[in-house]
Amino acid sequence: MGAAVTYTESELVLGLKARNEKHFGYLYDHYSPALYGIALKVLNDEATAGDVLQEIFLKIWRGIERYDSEKGRLFTWMVNIARNTAIDTLRSKSHKMGQKVAELGSNVLASDQLAIHPSVDHLGLVKVLEQLSKEQRVIIDLAYYKGCTQDEIAKILDIPLGTVKTRMRNAIIQLRNILKQI
Repeated sequence: MGAAVTYTESELVLGLKARNEKHFGYLYDHYSPALYGIALKVLNDEATAGDVLQEIFLKIWRGIERYDSEKGRLFTWMVNIARNTAIDTLRSKSHKMGQKVAELGSNVLASDQLAIHPSVDHLGLVKVLEQLSKEQRVIIDLAYYKGCTQDEIAKILDIPLGTVKTRMRNAIIQLRNILKQI
């Protein structure tokens, strides 16, 4: 049995830009669980998340030339593609506000903790987000994973828009400070 092949981030990016299928296979094998977890968190539907995962990797394969290592890490770039693709899929289904409220009411608002899919737990998100207040976690969840605007969040939570903006700003500042310490 041969030794497992590993690539540094720069080797992986160069291989992907050279359209090397072995590099792409490595990328899929090592990052698909985390990207699937993000899609599943946004969509809350395993079948749709699986379909979206394929679309995510197509976007990565087709768009690798747009990746700029000076703007951030490869994983961060892929997470943004996953999140945006899942949100686009969610919005393309023309979900009505009432459906969103019902889903969020039963899944998000009743929970004391932000439910991050276990496959992305290795990122340490649960520990970081646990340091936020419950109100901040709910707002981050609605904005980041559900793709809600601040106005939609205000309506869903039945709080003033200014309160949403303040909580979101405070949460982002607090997250930034926590991540600086890591």
